[in-house]
Amino acid sequence: MLRVIAFTAALVASTAAFAQNIAVVNGKPIPKAREDAWVDQLKKQGQQESPKLREQVKEQLIQREIFMQEVQKRGLADKPDVKFQLEVQRQNALIQALMRDELAKSPVTDDQIKAAYEEQKKATGGKEYKVRHILVESEAEAKDITAQIKKGGKFEDLAKKSKDPGSAQRGGELDWAGAGSYVKPFSDAMVKLDKGQMTDAPVQSQFGWHVIKVDDVRDAQFPPLEQVAPQIREALQQQKVAAFAEQLRKAAKIQ
Repeated sequence: MLRVIAFTAALVASTAAFAQNIAVVNGKPIPKAREDAWVDQLKKQGQQESPKLREQVKEQLIQREIFMQEVQKRGLADKPDVKFQLEVQRQNALIQALMRDELAKSPVTDDQIKAAYEEQKKATGGKEYKVRHILVESEAEAKDITAQIKKGGKFEDLAKKSKDPGSAQRGGELDWAGAGSYVKPFSDAMVKLDKGQMTDAPVQSQFGWHVIKVDDVRDAQFPPLEQVAPQIREALQQQKVAAFAEQLRKAAKIQ
Protein backbone atom coordinates (compact mmCIF):
# COMPACT_ATOMS: atom_id res chain seq x y z
CA MET A 1 0.00 0.00 0.00
CA LEU A 2 2.85 2.38 0.87
CA ARG A 3 4.50 1.67 -2.48
CA VAL A 4 1.29 2.59 -4.33
CA ILE A 5 1.02 5.86 -2.39
CA ALA A 6 4.67 6.69 -3.07
CA PHE A 7 4.31 5.92 -6.78
CA THR A 8 1.16 8.04 -7.00
CA ALA A 9 2.85 10.97 -5.25
CA ALA A 10 5.83 10.75 -7.59
CA LEU A 11 3.53 10.64 -10.62
CA VAL A 12 1.62 13.72 -9.40
CA ALA A 13 4.87 15.59 -8.79
CA SER A 14 6.16 14.63 -12.24
CA THR A 15 2.92 15.73 -13.90
CA ALA A 16 3.00 19.07 -12.05
CA ALA A 17 6.60 19.67 -13.11
CA PHE A 18 5.79 18.84 -16.74
CA ALA A 19 2.86 21.27 -16.66
CA GLN A 20 5.35 24.04 -15.85
CA ASN A 21 7.40 23.20 -18.96
CA ILE A 22 6.43 23.23 -22.63
CA ALA A 23 9.02 20.59 -23.56
CA VAL A 24 12.10 18.77 -22.32
CA VAL A 25 15.06 18.56 -24.72
CA ASN A 26 17.72 15.97 -23.91
CA GLY A 27 16.65 16.12 -20.30
CA LYS A 28 16.68 19.94 -20.11
CA PRO A 29 13.27 21.55 -19.58
CA ILE A 30 11.99 24.61 -21.41
CA PRO A 31 9.79 26.45 -18.87
CA LYS A 32 6.37 27.69 -19.85
CA ALA A 33 7.35 31.07 -18.42
CA ARG A 34 9.82 31.44 -21.30
CA GLU A 35 7.06 30.78 -23.81
CA ASP A 36 4.82 33.32 -22.03
CA ALA A 37 7.57 35.95 -22.21
CA TRP A 38 8.00 35.42 -25.96
CA VAL A 39 4.26 35.58 -26.58
CA ASP A 40 4.03 38.82 -24.57
CA GLN A 41 6.75 40.39 -26.72
CA LEU A 42 5.01 39.33 -29.93
CA LYS A 43 1.72 40.75 -28.66
CA LYS A 44 3.45 44.08 -28.05
CA GLN A 45 4.52 43.98 -31.71
CA GLY A 46 0.89 43.66 -32.77
CA GLN A 47 0.41 39.91 -33.09
CA GLN A 48 -2.71 38.27 -31.69
CA GLU A 49 -2.36 35.47 -29.17
CA SER A 50 -3.70 32.15 -30.44
CA PRO A 51 -2.98 28.43 -30.14
CA LYS A 52 -1.17 28.63 -33.50
CA LEU A 53 1.09 31.44 -32.27
CA ARG A 54 1.94 29.51 -29.11
CA GLU A 55 2.72 26.41 -31.17
CA GLN A 56 5.05 28.45 -33.39
CA VAL A 57 6.78 29.90 -30.33
CA LYS A 58 7.12 26.44 -28.80
CA GLU A 59 8.77 25.05 -31.95
CA GLN A 60 11.11 28.05 -32.10
CA LEU A 61 12.14 27.59 -28.47
CA ILE A 62 12.74 23.87 -28.96
CA GLN A 63 14.96 24.56 -31.98
CA ARG A 64 16.84 27.24 -30.06
CA GLU A 65 17.42 24.87 -27.16
CA ILE A 66 18.80 22.24 -29.54
CA PHE A 67 21.15 24.83 -31.02
CA MET A 68 22.25 26.12 -27.62
CA GLN A 69 23.05 22.63 -26.38
CA GLU A 70 25.25 22.12 -29.43
CA VAL A 71 26.88 25.52 -28.80
CA GLN A 72 27.68 24.37 -25.27
CA LYS A 73 29.14 21.07 -26.51
CA ARG A 74 31.50 22.92 -28.83
CA GLY A 75 32.48 25.52 -26.24
CA LEU A 76 31.67 28.37 -28.63
CA ALA A 77 30.60 30.77 -25.88
CA ASP A 78 34.19 30.83 -24.59
CA LYS A 79 35.73 31.92 -27.89
CA PRO A 80 37.08 35.52 -27.76
CA ASP A 81 35.32 36.71 -30.91
CA VAL A 82 31.99 35.29 -29.75
CA LYS A 83 32.44 36.87 -26.30
CA PHE A 84 33.12 40.21 -27.98
CA GLN A 85 29.98 39.98 -30.15
CA LEU A 86 27.86 38.97 -27.16
CA GLU A 87 29.15 41.92 -25.14
CA VAL A 88 28.39 44.36 -27.96
CA GLN A 89 24.87 42.97 -28.31
CA ARG A 90 24.37 43.14 -24.55
CA GLN A 91 25.45 46.79 -24.53
CA ASN A 92 23.20 47.59 -27.50
CA ALA A 93 20.19 46.03 -25.77
CA LEU A 94 20.88 47.93 -22.56
CA ILE A 95 21.44 51.24 -24.35
CA GLN A 96 18.17 50.79 -26.23
CA ALA A 97 16.45 50.06 -22.92
CA LEU A 98 17.97 53.24 -21.47
CA MET A 99 16.65 55.33 -24.37
CA ARG A 100 13.17 53.80 -24.08
CA ASP A 101 13.20 54.53 -20.35
CA GLU A 102 14.24 58.13 -20.95
CA LEU A 103 11.50 58.63 -23.56
CA ALA A 104 8.98 57.11 -21.17
CA LYS A 105 10.00 59.68 -18.54
CA SER A 106 9.83 62.55 -21.03
CA PRO A 107 7.40 61.53 -23.78
CA VAL A 108 6.70 63.59 -26.88
CA THR A 109 3.34 65.33 -26.39
CA ASP A 110 0.61 66.09 -28.91
CA ASP A 111 1.23 69.81 -28.33
CA GLN A 112 4.90 69.39 -29.24
CA ILE A 113 3.97 67.54 -32.42
CA LYS A 114 1.52 70.28 -33.41
CA ALA A 115 4.11 72.99 -32.68
CA ALA A 116 6.73 71.21 -34.81
CA TYR A 117 4.18 70.85 -37.63
CA GLU A 118 3.38 74.57 -37.57
CA GLU A 119 7.10 75.40 -37.45
CA GLN A 120 7.71 73.32 -40.57
CA LYS A 121 4.90 75.10 -42.36
CA LYS A 122 6.31 78.46 -41.29
CA ALA A 123 9.80 77.52 -42.51
CA THR A 124 8.53 77.26 -46.09
CA GLY A 125 7.32 80.84 -46.03
CA GLY A 126 4.02 79.49 -47.29
CA LYS A 127 5.49 78.98 -50.79
CA GLU A 128 7.05 76.14 -52.76
CA TYR A 129 9.33 76.54 -55.76
CA LYS A 130 9.91 74.50 -58.89
CA VAL A 131 13.47 75.44 -59.60
CA ARG A 132 16.37 74.52 -61.89
CA HIS A 133 20.04 75.06 -61.25
CA ILE A 134 23.42 74.52 -62.84
CA LEU A 135 26.24 73.88 -60.39
CA VAL A 136 29.87 74.45 -61.45
CA GLU A 137 33.24 74.78 -59.77
CA SER A 138 34.11 78.42 -60.49
CA GLU A 139 32.44 81.80 -60.68
CA ALA A 140 33.90 82.28 -64.17
CA GLU A 141 32.18 79.12 -65.42
CA ALA A 142 28.88 80.23 -63.90
CA LYS A 143 29.16 83.67 -65.49
CA ASP A 144 29.89 82.12 -68.87
CA ILE A 145 26.84 79.85 -68.62
CA THR A 146 24.67 82.83 -67.61
CA ALA A 147 25.90 84.79 -70.61
CA GLN A 148 25.17 81.87 -72.98
CA ILE A 149 21.60 81.58 -71.66
CA LYS A 150 21.02 85.32 -72.06
CA LYS A 151 22.16 84.99 -75.69
CA GLY A 152 19.56 82.30 -76.33
CA GLY A 153 21.21 79.14 -75.04
CA LYS A 154 18.86 76.59 -73.53
CA PHE A 155 19.12 76.21 -69.76
CA GLU A 156 18.24 72.52 -70.05
CA ASP A 157 21.09 71.81 -72.48
CA LEU A 158 23.69 73.76 -70.51
CA ALA A 159 22.56 71.97 -67.32
CA LYS A 160 24.33 68.86 -68.63
CA LYS A 161 27.55 70.57 -67.54
CA SER A 162 26.31 70.71 -63.94
CA LYS A 163 28.29 68.77 -61.36
CA ASP A 164 25.01 67.87 -59.64
CA PRO A 165 24.50 64.51 -61.39
CA GLY A 166 20.91 64.03 -60.23
CA SER A 167 19.51 67.26 -61.66
CA ALA A 168 21.93 67.45 -64.62
CA GLN A 169 20.12 64.56 -66.32
CA ARG A 170 16.80 66.39 -65.89
CA GLY A 171 17.84 69.70 -67.37
CA GLY A 172 18.81 71.03 -63.94
CA GLU A 173 15.31 70.45 -62.56
CA LEU A 174 14.79 69.98 -58.82
CA ASP A 175 11.60 68.79 -57.12
CA TRP A 176 9.01 71.15 -55.64
CA ALA A 177 10.37 72.36 -52.31
CA GLY A 178 10.19 75.22 -49.83
CA ALA A 179 13.00 77.67 -49.26
CA GLY A 180 13.99 75.86 -46.07
CA SER A 181 14.98 72.79 -48.08
CA TYR A 182 18.02 74.54 -49.56
CA VAL A 183 21.20 76.05 -48.17
CA LYS A 184 20.76 79.70 -47.25
CA PRO A 185 22.67 81.40 -50.13
CA PHE A 186 20.68 79.33 -52.63
CA SER A 187 17.28 79.94 -50.98
CA ASP A 188 17.97 83.64 -50.43
CA ALA A 189 18.59 84.09 -54.15
CA MET A 190 15.73 81.82 -55.18
CA VAL A 191 12.97 83.60 -53.22
CA LYS A 192 13.85 86.90 -54.89
CA LEU A 193 12.99 85.50 -58.31
CA ASP A 194 9.56 85.54 -59.91
CA LYS A 195 8.24 82.73 -62.08
CA GLY A 196 10.41 82.37 -65.20
CA GLN A 197 13.28 84.50 -63.87
CA MET A 198 16.95 83.52 -63.58
CA THR A 199 19.72 84.88 -61.38
CA ASP A 200 21.76 87.64 -63.05
CA ALA A 201 24.86 86.83 -61.01
CA PRO A 202 26.19 83.43 -59.89
CA VAL A 203 25.32 82.32 -56.37
CA GLN A 204 28.04 80.77 -54.23
CA SER A 205 27.39 78.04 -51.66
CA GLN A 206 29.57 75.43 -49.98
CA PHE A 207 28.90 73.18 -52.99
CA GLY A 208 30.16 75.57 -55.66
CA TRP A 209 28.61 78.23 -57.91
CA HIS A 210 24.95 78.10 -58.95
CA VAL A 211 22.96 79.50 -61.83
CA ILE A 212 19.34 79.39 -60.65
CA LYS A 213 16.06 79.63 -62.56
CA VAL A 214 12.56 79.51 -61.04
CA ASP A 215 10.09 77.68 -63.30
CA ASP A 216 7.06 78.04 -61.05
CA VAL A 217 5.84 79.10 -57.61
CA ARG A 218 2.81 77.82 -55.69
CA ASP A 219 1.32 77.88 -52.23
CA ALA A 220 2.95 75.24 -50.05
CA GLN A 221 1.21 71.86 -50.18
CA PHE A 222 1.01 70.38 -46.68
CA PRO A 223 -0.49 67.02 -45.72
CA PRO A 224 -2.90 67.11 -42.76
CA LEU A 225 -1.35 66.89 -39.30
CA GLU A 226 -2.82 63.48 -38.54
CA GLN A 227 -1.13 62.05 -41.63
CA VAL A 228 2.39 63.17 -40.71
CA ALA A 229 2.11 63.04 -36.90
CA PRO A 230 3.88 59.63 -36.62
CA GLN A 231 6.89 60.89 -38.60
CA ILE A 232 7.04 64.11 -36.58
CA ARG A 233 6.81 62.13 -33.33
CA GLU A 234 9.72 59.92 -34.40
CA ALA A 235 11.82 62.93 -35.38
CA LEU A 236 11.15 64.63 -32.03
CA GLN A 237 12.02 61.42 -30.20
CA GLN A 238 15.33 61.27 -32.06
CA GLN A 239 16.00 64.87 -31.04
CA LYS A 240 15.25 64.04 -27.40
CA VAL A 241 17.57 61.02 -27.51
CA ALA A 242 20.35 63.12 -29.05
CA ALA A 243 19.91 65.83 -26.42
CA PHE A 244 19.92 63.21 -23.65
CA ALA A 245 23.12 61.66 -25.01
CA GLU A 246 24.78 65.09 -25.15
CA GLN A 247 23.65 65.85 -21.60
CA LEU A 248 25.18 62.61 -20.29
CA ARG A 249 28.42 63.24 -22.15
CA LYS A 250 28.76 66.76 -20.75
CA ALA A 251 28.19 65.43 -17.23
CA ALA A 252 30.73 62.61 -17.65
CA LYS A 253 34.31 63.00 -16.43
CA ILE A 254 36.41 61.92 -19.40
CA GLN A 255 40.20 61.76 -18.95
